[in-house]
Amino acid sequence: MKIIKILALKLYKILFWLCGKSFNKDHSLIIFESFLGKQFSDNPRALYEYMTIHYPEYRFLWSVDKRYTEVFERHDVPYIKRFSFSWMIYMNKAALWISNSRMPLWIPKPKGTTYLQTWHGTPLKKLAVDMDEVHMPGTDTENYKKNFTRESAKWDFLISPNEYSSEIFKRAFQFDGEMLETGYPRNDFLFTNSDEEAINNLKKDLNLPEDKKIILYAPTWRDDSYHAKGRYKFNLEFDMKQMYENLSDEYIIILRLHYLVSENLDISGYEGFIYDYSNYEEIRDLYVVSDMLITDYSSVFFDYANLGRPMIFYVYDIDNYRDKLRGFYFDFERKAPGPLVTATDELLQAIKKTETENFNEIYNTEEFRSRFGALEDGKASQRVADEVICYLGSKLV
Repeated sequence: MKIIKILALKLYKILFWLCGKSFNKDHSLIIFESFLGKQFSDNPRALYEYMTIHYPEYRFLWSVDKRYTEVFERHDVPYIKRFSFSWMIYMNKAALWISNSRMPLWIPKPKGTTYLQTWHGTPLKKLAVDMDEVHMPGTDTENYKKNFTRESAKWDFLISPNEYSSEIFKRAFQFDGEMLETGYPRNDFLFTNSDEEAINNLKKDLNLPEDKKIILYAPTWRDDSYHAKGRYKFNLEFDMKQMYENLSDEYIIILRLHYLVSENLDISGYEGFIYDYSNYEEIRDLYVVSDMLITDYSSVFFDYANLGRPMIFYVYDIDNYRDKLRGFYFDFERKAPGPLVTATDELLQAIKKTETENFNEIYNTEEFRSRFGALEDGKASQRVADEVICYLGSKLV
């Protein structure tokens, strides 16, 4: 089986290379991909939505995992199936790739194609070359770092949300292309869709009750807890019964697991209180409708901070995560813009405190936003798109 896989990859690479030799470059074609073709979301979506309006002279296609085409059909978004023969042709013809995660290493970047890497978060946990040890399946520390930098060498542009991230990205990714320190395009939505009318409309679209407060629980994945390469385990480490008994009269909980987590969590018996939206394509909608965020070490809290709403950090395994799995870039326990809790009782107490305490004042969230969100103003998509389109135009002169 391993030999067949190796041969198949070699064949794919040869076919991809042949497509590059056989088809002319289409200087009006831009291809987008989000989270390995699984979502219509994140920075690529924000750029797509801006560019379709302001740069109609370009053609836009999405690279989509064949298991997730329904999402794109529902939104009437043009797409090609990832790894299909037509995909290989269009990937070679495209003037620009826009992606928020790594492409498979076997894919060579065609001559004349520009690669805009948007990435997908402000780093708290250590990344790539900065990681001391790698605990992911199917690789080791040395190979992981080598493969990551082989991929980042293909990037022409990399988006950064702030000065702090730019410094880390350059070092951790060993990136020497052009850094676009613009803020994150995906956060533009938070500045234009967080009024009461927009929130109520989103709740209706999501089939959520309008008479309950909403808690968004969006944890990250654990490197050392997995089924197989690229498929990670996750369990709810709070007492669901206790949460239901204490909160269900006033609250509902939306679950949003990381795209690498493959679990289908059993929430039977808690329907109407816990809603699993892990497969929902766009977390920005969940940010906007929620009254507070519970997370752990996920970068979602950097984005959510733009809304000025309470955040709680449920870090039941912080010693292991900090000291063994990843490590942090700053003193998370002192600087987190919200309380850190490690058990269900503490979590419930923290939720109740948000009803009476001034969250922003207690945790000095203004200082946090000034460091990490100063560039977020609803216009990041414009800054990125204008810069990259100008560059594409200059290549044709």
